[in-house]
Formats: sequence, structure tokens, C-alpha cells
Amino acid sequence: MDELLERLSQKVVAAQNLEGLVRPLLEMLGILTGLESTYLTSIDFSREVQTVLYSRNEGRAQVLEGLQVQWFDTLCKRSLESGRRVVSNVKEIWGDSRAAADLEIRTYASAPVCAENGAVIGTICGISRESLEISSRARSALNVFAKLISEHIERERLIEQLTLANEHLARRALIDDMTGLPNRRAMHEELGRMLANSSSDQSYVAVCIVDLEGFKALNDQRGHAVGDQFLQACADRLLAAASDSGQLAYIGGGRFAFAGSVSDEFAQASVQAEAIAERLSRATAGDYVLPSVSLNYSGAPAGGVAVRFLTVAQALDQADQQMYRVKRARAAARAGKSAWAFE
Repeated sequence: MDELLERLSQKVVAAQNLEGLVRPLLEMLGILTGLESTYLTSIDFSREVQTVLYSRNEGRAQVLEGLQVQWFDTLCKRSLESGRRVVSNVKEIWGDSRAAADLEIRTYASAPVCAENGAVIGTICGISRESLEISSRARSALNVFAKLISEHIERERLIEQLTLANEHLARRALIDDMTGLPNRRAMHEELGRMLANSSSDQSYVAVCIVDLEGFKALNDQRGHAVGDQFLQACADRLLAAASDSGQLAYIGGGRFAFAGSVSDEFAQASVQAEAIAERLSRATAGDYVLPSVSLNYSGAPAGGVAVRFLTVAQALDQADQQMYRVKRARAAARAGKSAWAFE
């Protein structure tokens, strides 16, 4: 028996999850107590339901995993309320329990599994149809096992909380705080995926830079509060216009970037790319928003706004250069008129 307990102890030490810890503990508890069934439960006090999570059965008494019972009728509830951890004459002590009568339970032993704040979240139990004397060694083991399980559950909860916190921070690292849109880093990652797919399937990616012309002057003359309001309003409208056709990001300095996969046929892709720029321009006051669009290609079409994008940086740079060409052309056409107006 000692050799078996040693092997089970090694499994406990090596456990990577709750199940890996509990199963050898239930085996050890069965060996130490002689109980036919040993099992771990969780308790949902809001629903008043107790659920068997893991069980070990080696006799006529069978406690199945997944079994749910109403909390009011359980021996565990009676044990917690009375303070009786071990009862060898269940029928005499708790004869009103239907569950005990149905399983013909004569011996019952349990210990509460508690959260860090002391709240009971479950129990580790054992039952038998025979009347058994549970040794002090076995009782101590029962309490130790319950504590081990409690500590493991708390550790798993802590790890889960840390994981969620890290995921939240990772998401925040990809979001611009002012607009709530993906930021430059997020755009680089998404555009990189699009270009990789484009390279493999010979498709096209449209990249558009949207510049809020005069945004710096607006900030300087009207103040940052007005500038922020204008920026947020533009972000909302551009996002609605972008819809689900690609990713819109705020890349700073009053500029947004859009990247989206378009048709795998060049002429159609060019039309779609220009339509994207037009849609984004219409989303806000067109006189104060400068959209530009560039289209990558895998082949070698002539003319148009196409260029080969080898990297994310090249793709954004090409769209940026196109935006400057649009800006120069507009400046010449407007002959020095005000670049923005916002109330």
C-alpha cells in the first residue's frame, strides 16, 4: 500500500491542472479510508445545487461524475451545518436524507473546499454502504487533501486573472485611447497579414490614408478640446463608412489608415479601391478630409494607382505619398482658401 501511495503522491506533485491533482487524491483517500466512493463536488449556492466534478468508485455505491443534486437534501449540507465530518451511522443520524437512503449510505466523510476568503465552494467526500471506522490518520489526510485542492483552485483562479489582465493589456496596446480605433501598431499587424495572403493567392490589397487637413491648425487655434472633439467625430463617421470591409486605424497626427482586401482582378480592384477612398471622404466634411488610395499588385498591370508592396512600411509609405500628391493638387486648386472649418 505504501508503494501505491508513493506513486499517487508523485502524481499529485506533478499535477498541472485540477483533474490531475484530484484523481490521485481520491485514490489515496479511498485507500486510507476504505470508502467505496470518493469524490469532489462543487456547490452553487445561488442555485442551491451540488455537482459531482470527479469521482472514484470501487464498490456497490456509485457516485457518477456530473451528478447534480439539490443542496437541501445532501449529506454535505448536514455535515457543514452540524460540524460532523465523519458519520458511521448515517441512517440513524440523518435518516431524513433521501439521497442517503437511495444509495444505502452508512458511512460518510467529508471536508469543505474553501476559497481564499473562507467561503465554501465545494467538498471532498467519501461514502460506503458498510459501517466503517475512519482512522485519525485518514481524517487528517481528508483535511489536508481539501486544503491542497483549495490552494490549487485559488492558484488557477489567480493564473486566470493574470491571463485576462495580460490579454486586456495586449488589447489596450493595440488601441488608440482618444478614438477607440486600432492604432498604428495594430494596423501594421493586420496589414502584414493581408499582404501575406495577397502574396500567396495573387490578390489585391487597398491601402488608404485619410488626412484631416488643417488638423494641427485647428488644435493650435481652437484648442485641444475642440481638436479632440473633431477627431472623435471623424473617427466615428469613418468607422461607420469603413464597415466590415477592412480595418480602419488612427495612426496619429490627424491621420487615419484603412486597409482592406479587394477583388483579385486588377480593374475591379482599382474601382473598389477608389470607391473606398470616396466613401471615406463622404463620411466627413469632404472639404476638410484628404483621402488617398494605393493598390498593391502581384502581377504588372500598367498605369492606375497600383504599386508593388513588399512590406507594410512600403504599403503605408506609398499611400502616404499618394496623399501628399492629392494635398498638393488640392492646395493649388483652392488657391489658399481655408483648409478647415469646424464649429
